[in-house]
Amino acid sequence: MGKQKVNSVLPPGSYYFSGDEAVAEGAIAARCGYCAGYPITPATETLERLSVRFGEVGAAFMQMEDEIASICSCIGASWAGAKAMTITSGPGFSLMQEAIGYAVFTETPLVLVDAQRSGPSTGQATRVGSGDIMQAKWGSHGDYLAIALSPWSVQELYDQTISAFNLAERFRVPVFVMAEEATAHLHERIEVSAEVELFNREKKPGAPPFGTEEEDGVPPMPVFGDGEKLLITGSTHDEWGVRKITHPEIHRKLVTRLQKKILNRSQEIIQYDSHYLDDAQVAVICYGFTARSALFAVEQLRGEGKKIGVLRLKTLWPFADELIKDISSRVGKIFVPEMNMGQVAGEIKKYAACEVVSYGQVTGEIIHPHTIIEQLRRLV
Repeated sequence: MGKQKVNSVLPPGSYYFSGDEAVAEGAIAARCGYCAGYPITPATETLERLSVRFGEVGAAFMQMEDEIASICSCIGASWAGAKAMTITSGPGFSLMQEAIGYAVFTETPLVLVDAQRSGPSTGQATRVGSGDIMQAKWGSHGDYLAIALSPWSVQELYDQTISAFNLAERFRVPVFVMAEEATAHLHERIEVSAEVELFNREKKPGAPPFGTEEEDGVPPMPVFGDGEKLLITGSTHDEWGVRKITHPEIHRKLVTRLQKKILNRSQEIIQYDSHYLDDAQVAVICYGFTARSALFAVEQLRGEGKKIGVLRLKTLWPFADELIKDISSRVGKIFVPEMNMGQVAGEIKKYAACEVVSYGQVTGEIIHPHTIIEQLRRLV
């Protein structure tokens, strides 16, 4: 249990994958034992690859009748002891929200890859967008926290899929990989290492599955078939899973622990990249595919003597609030380009000590570097 290094399933070396294919291989590398999904653009290619590859590695793949059934079966598979995942896009992500809340409240580890496309509703099924960011935070009702990652390349789709499984098992929580059509359908070379570091959930026979006195707030997780007496309910429950739907203190204690097990380890969870911030007068804060355009644009402008830096958020939730506070105290302006109407920009404004300029684009197209260059010229 805990961390261990295992051999990669793929022979180490270079591979030329699409983002969707990299997600599939990342899941296999993480020893995912079960995947269920329903075909949806632009995530279908991952399901197609897994339907073949899982048979080769002894894992189980199931095409379900819809997205609701997909995620619910993954919750069941996780409690049966498998590392489980599902893959979808915006409309399917919407359908999964109730089950996501159930997974959070029952502390069920699972991975959900959302290959975002242009919405709302059916939107532009084959075009790119990043409109699901706040949905990953607030899509289900009540007070809860999940973890959301934001890859910008095919390599990171592979790496962050592995990381998502490790975080899910470590914290007993759903973890989202917020891919985008542009990364899902991108083809790039990636490097596969000889070993992969994995985290496997902790078990402790006889221990309560929904409560702990340990400082990290994460209880050990038994599975069906190990002889434990398990009660799994989406209603308020005590540390043994017994429903306690009229007890204020039990509900407060449970919801607070579920929050703190993420918040108290946020610095362990949050990942980011920074470039040229030491002397920056303007900081570009970005994520996902748009960060590729942003970094190119900033490097062009720095060649002209403009003092601009880049912060790329690799983790969207929990949010890097302390990092934003620090950067905003050292620059005059923050510029936030997004393929939505300013979802992360709004979050940044909560914590920034300087002016925040949002640039939102919802055309179904990527934000081109020249667009960012034009916008930054107006600020500098």
